[in-house]
Amino acid sequence: MQTIKKSFGFCLQGSAMINFIIKKFIKDYENVNDMKVRESYGVTASVTGIIANTVLSAGKIVTGIFFNSISVTADGVNNLSDGASSVITLIGFKISGKPADRDHPFGHARMEYLTGLILGIAVILVGIELIKSSFDKIMNPSKTIFSIEMVIVLSLSVLIKLWLSLFYKRLGNKISSAALKASSTDSRNDVISTLVVLLSLFISEITGYEVDGYVGILVALFILYSGYDILRDILNPLLGEMPDEKFTELIESKILSYEGILNIHDLVVHNYGPNRHFATVHAEVDAKENILRSHDLIDNIERDFAREMDINLVIHLDPIITDDEEINELRSMTEKKVKSIDERLSMHDFRVVKGETHTNLIFDVVVPVGYEIKSSELVELIEKEIKKENETYFAVVTVDKNYVSTYINELKQ
Repeated sequence: MQTIKKSFGFCLQGSAMINFIIKKFIKDYENVNDMKVRESYGVTASVTGIIANTVLSAGKIVTGIFFNSISVTADGVNNLSDGASSVITLIGFKISGKPADRDHPFGHARMEYLTGLILGIAVILVGIELIKSSFDKIMNPSKTIFSIEMVIVLSLSVLIKLWLSLFYKRLGNKISSAALKASSTDSRNDVISTLVVLLSLFISEITGYEVDGYVGILVALFILYSGYDILRDILNPLLGEMPDEKFTELIESKILSYEGILNIHDLVVHNYGPNRHFATVHAEVDAKENILRSHDLIDNIERDFAREMDINLVIHLDPIITDDEEINELRSMTEKKVKSIDERLSMHDFRVVKGETHTNLIFDVVVPVGYEIKSSELVELIEKEIKKENETYFAVVTVDKNYVSTYINELKQ
């Protein structure tokens, strides 16, 4: 019970210290969408990490060398790499905060991802080097000297690293920073590795078995996994990951909230760094509506998105006929045929062109990402289904891919 109370007290004090640092060093800290405020968050986090990791590294390396412990020294080298990573993160935030210029019209925000990438690679290289050192200790064992000084240094390290993990996570979530979230993960893994080192000291002292080299390998493996974890999270936005589902739902619902917008399709969202979004979408409007009024509506929506959500949105206007009974029946029939092939398919931009001998049904079909059926095969299936309805119907199909995780199929009521 006493231990739980102390842990709870540590969390409260740690949270209070985080709040103090944010309010003390970050002006206008609530305005996280401002690039300067975002940069201040990154700089504050990086400087704090540099100071904490430098102190921890020096203490562990000196202690490890003095008492002949490769695992403690390895843990200290790990902290040294964390300090270097904080320097890289600091540089990254300074560069990513630069405004757009002629050579980089979309800004420099993606530099934050690149610094995270460098951090992950650096962590993996450190892990590989520590595995080599640990194997050397196993092959050439030497007695580790148990001391209360090592226990104190490692215990303090656990508390500081635990606080750093919470600190990075809090700031990373606040500004949606992949680099700071990666640092939080790294610090969390450092807590685990340091606890393992601490445990090994007691095992060696109590049993007389020299496990220092083996524990050094465990620490190195934790470091390698941490590097892999960081790279996995960073590479996704660099390669172009699926946008957040709630974010795309927000975009879709906001566009559909405007009177005059019947439906939307072909939404594509590009990420040029945290909180730097560019999007394109097709918006359907009634073909009877005055073209100037529809164009004015589109302009207003684009302007609202730029002002309210800081999204550079480009909308393509699609006029559709809504009051022709025959076209509506053909649209409904075609949609049922498409759905009969696969419920995941959706349809848009439906048009009808009549001729003397046949009628062209022209439309686009949206398929999920990684759809199993080839586009040419899917078109053949759709053509066959529509021919079953009427031999004079010809399907002219364009296959589109869905680049977001959600898709609105129903017309706005």
